[in-house]
Amino acid sequence: MSVNFFAHPSAIIDEGCAIGAGTRIWHFSHIMPGCIIGEHCNLGQNVVVSPRVVLGNNVRVQNNVSIYEGVICEDDVFLGPGMVFTNVINPRSAVSRKHEYKQTLVKKGATIGANATIVCGHTIGAYAFIGAGAVVTRDVPAYALVVGNPARQTGWMSEYGHKLKFDATGKAVCPESGAGYELKSGQVIRR
Repeated sequence: MSVNFFAHPSAIIDEGCAIGAGTRIWHFSHIMPGCIIGEHCNLGQNVVVSPRVVLGNNVRVQNNVSIYEGVICEDDVFLGPGMVFTNVINPRSAVSRKHEYKQTLVKKGATIGANATIVCGHTIGAYAFIGAGAVVTRDVPAYALVVGNPARQTGWMSEYGHKLKFDATGKAVCPESGAGYELKSGQVIRR
């Protein structure tokens, strides 16, 4: 475990986890053994990171988020306040299903909004944007904007988090960064 991270005195850091340099862990959080947290992450108040969870570099976890075994977040992921991951499709209190955990992969740069729920076993594509309160029940393509319950795609987002407006030729420009995007065969590609 790195010694170059900050943990609030109320946080519990179990032995056997790996925490990268520059990471900050705030009030009442619990970091469990066997998890890997990258460099320059920020974990807000009351965050739980379960065993074998992997968080890449520069991941932002807002208050009151539990990241359960089976979740992998690549670099630059944003997890909004109170969002929820699951790791079993059909949980029952009286039936142990620890051997049935499903993997959830959140790819680079994706945002999951406040109070959204991600049903396990799915992939959230790079730079996808999950709206607040959405319930994701299937894979989400890269750059997709999804909202609602169940989550439905309503558009495409730039890497800076702006809704893209494609012209008749399938081209769009991010209003903040000026980066160009192309919509081709139902997929967005940054140009």
